[in-house]
Amino acid sequence: MLAPLESADAASLSFLSNPRYGAQLAASAAACVIVSPGMREAALARGSAIVAADPYLYFARLTQWWAARTRRQPVPGVHPSAVVEPGVRLHPSASVAALAYIGAGAVIGAGAVIGSHCHIGADASVGEGTRLAVRVTLGEACRIGARGIVHSGVVIGADGFGFAPEGQGGDARWQKIEQLGAVRIGDDVEIGANTCIDRGALADTLIDEGVKLDNLIQIGHNVRIGAHSAMAGCVGIAGSAKIGRHCTAGGGAIILGHLELVDHVHITAATVITRSIWKPGQYSGLFPFDDNASWEKNAATLRQLHGLRDRLRALEKKLT
Repeated sequence: MLAPLESADAASLSFLSNPRYGAQLAASAAACVIVSPGMREAALARGSAIVAADPYLYFARLTQWWAARTRRQPVPGVHPSAVVEPGVRLHPSASVAALAYIGAGAVIGAGAVIGSHCHIGADASVGEGTRLAVRVTLGEACRIGARGIVHSGVVIGADGFGFAPEGQGGDARWQKIEQLGAVRIGDDVEIGANTCIDRGALADTLIDEGVKLDNLIQIGHNVRIGAHSAMAGCVGIAGSAKIGRHCTAGGGAIILGHLELVDHVHITAATVITRSIWKPGQYSGLFPFDDNASWEKNAATLRQLHGLRDRLRALEKKLT
């Protein structure tokens, strides 16, 4: 079996990717440990080892191999309680679980898995080998590519938050802007539990290939996320933001609407991005809330601190 170093026993395979945990390696009872070349001698001193250039990546691929051989595999076919409307193109190798619904004109690819209580809207598309867990909603005309993993409670294709104000003052009301676009998701995308991806207002919301989204993320309408970007839990991206390729966002980070982030931008947890980022790198920022007028003045002052510090140092040199 696979196990972490501290709890592994003589029947377990474990791994060490960070040299800081070398003490755990020496004390571990694991039968075999995956290590980097730099930890080879220490690992062999305690027992068997597999030496890999990237132990964490090796372990990740090993977990995939293990899961494919130990997890119960879905049975192809449609459960008697599922509803499949006329005109659906359902590959014979796909699996549709109990109480799922598939709307007219939908396309379900080879080896796809539709979990129980899933709702696939009319004209939607699920790619080859993609797995939808229990209670996933894929809205009308929305598409997800091949080999995707969509966890429970995900909603793809709900209406974006679009309203036009009518009237002024205390009598103002909101008129709904119908969301006429869809959501298009590329291949090899994983979406965590209870994440919501809104359909576009006119054009589609786009999630490119290889994107990884954690639980409880909100993706607003017309957002674009570039290939192989990754977002941790509770990230919020407002409408029409454009995120580049290979970007990351830590938990609770917020990206305001209509902004653009170039490729290889990395946002730390709880950071609020309020302007576009045109240079790759890591960005952070936390600032206490206040009434808006005071906050804007303080924020403007804060952005001048480097200049004020340099001026202060120059004055100190003159006085000394």
